[in-house]
Amino acid sequence: MRIYTVAEGDSVYSIAKEFGTSPALIISDNDLSEPTKLSVGQTLLIRQPTKTYTVVSGDTLSGIAARFGTTTGELWRKNPTLSGREEIFPGEVLVIEEEEDGGGELITGAYVYPFVDETVLRKTLPYLSYITVFTYGIRNDGSLIPPGDARGEARVVKLARDYGTRPLLMLSTLTEDGTFSNELADYIFDTPEVRERIIKNVADAVVSGGYSGVDIDFEYLGGDNAEAYAQFVRDVKAELASRGDYVVWVALAPKNSAEQPGLLYAGHDYGALADAADRVLLMTYEWGYAFGPPQAVAPLSEVRAVVDYAKTEAPPSKILLGVPNYGYDWQLPYVRGKSEAEPLSLAAAARRAYERRARIMFDEAAGSPYYSYYLDGKEHIVWFEDAKSIEEKADLIEDEELSGAGIWNAMKFFTPLWLILDGKFDIIKY
Repeated sequence: MRIYTVAEGDSVYSIAKEFGTSPALIISDNDLSEPTKLSVGQTLLIRQPTKTYTVVSGDTLSGIAARFGTTTGELWRKNPTLSGREEIFPGEVLVIEEEEDGGGELITGAYVYPFVDETVLRKTLPYLSYITVFTYGIRNDGSLIPPGDARGEARVVKLARDYGTRPLLMLSTLTEDGTFSNELADYIFDTPEVRERIIKNVADAVVSGGYSGVDIDFEYLGGDNAEAYAQFVRDVKAELASRGDYVVWVALAPKNSAEQPGLLYAGHDYGALADAADRVLLMTYEWGYAFGPPQAVAPLSEVRAVVDYAKTEAPPSKILLGVPNYGYDWQLPYVRGKSEAEPLSLAAAARRAYERRARIMFDEAAGSPYYSYYLDGKEHIVWFEDAKSIEEKADLIEDEELSGAGIWNAMKFFTPLWLILDGKFDIIKY
């Protein structure tokens, strides 16, 4: 598996010839809906299979897996064009083995809304150890606010089970108006009867909903709530343990020191929360965000600083690195309080570069691609993730011996993201 950067005069066919691989594989592995439209600076994932198989009439996926001593899950991961389906067709060429095949074990997690497209969901689930449904909120009386699509939620949970992925219920301080509330957190921690009611209701929802545990994300907590929050997580874990074998995750704001100021960070005591939970997920994204100034979504230098600090507070075996699956397009000049960037899927960001005749650049310090263009006389700048930036984050996970990767979010499928994780690690399935 290699990452290739497109140069002047390149085509899919010339690149395939150079690496001795299939143009069709390059096209499908890089979501190239229009394969003749490559941008200078665009990165492409290049796989060089060592064994392939062409489907013939009468073949079944399980039969092919048995023939080659593998599993249907592994075939799904090596062949994302299957979209997690059992059905195969004569003439389809399946990757069986690759030049480099897996390394250490990796826990993968991703967040989805209950209305996620089923084709995207089925295509993603073979790569996931866990999937978190966004999100249950909380009312002042301790009752829970469900995600709002009960049928969709149940569908995600069922399909997750079908694909050997453990579903997690997400609990956040999201209110009915859709915002995170530090006032609500203050009230919960100061009102024991409400706090206990929430813990019971969460455990009830996990059990009745068929979940494997809970992913807790309380944001914008004041520093005076840090101890109470950690105790809340301990009590949720204890309540779930009394009901069976369940896990508790906590999402952590991206701090680089214990004293880092700001409402987003003060209430997250890394050490206490890691001790209270089974896993912690570093939300190492959103440096570049919709209402903020233009910059990389997850600058590698900043991400490294968060990981370095996290490892002083928690064992790497408990830490998952957050990885963004999106980018943003900012119109310039940026005006604080007025500007709002347009979110883009990663495939759409690459396509837009071609449409705007932009040369894609790579910021080595940020470990992220970007480009600029003009539209109707206005300058735009786009920061996003690509195969190279994702590989660098995967390398960081490996080098720092972290337990996994958590993707925000999996509403769109970006093929290089999943192939890189699967090619570099052995993804844990259940």
